[in-house]
Amino acid sequence: QVKLVESGGGLVQPGGSLGLSCAGSGFPFSATTMSWHPQAPGKERELVASISSPGGRTNYADSVKGRFTISRDNARNTVYLQMNSLKPEDTATYYCSALRGRNYWGKGTLVTVSS
Repeated sequence: QVKLVESGGGLVQPGGSLGLSCAGSGFPFSATTMSWHPQAPGKERELVASISSPGGRTNYADSVKGRFTISRDNARNTVYLQMNSLKPEDTATYYCSALRGRNYWGKGTLVTVSS
């Protein structure tokens, strides 16, 4: 079955950087669009970055353009999210998703941006 495991969350100061990883298994990773979705407390889960495969086309929400970079390594079945210039409003649990007819989700990793 589809399994997604996120890692890399933690506490970072405003203006800092953090890198997230998501390892996928149980599905054809190299043929699957992957994405990242933060969910802040009391708010809906939102799409901030996606990457297609094959092709590697990327899309970003306006709120993260120029600050976040999504990438993937199909040989490692892993998708990444590099987050720079972090803001307190980026604080959220970040979920990885695999789009296979519907969204499949990992359990998330918590990112806290605070001084």
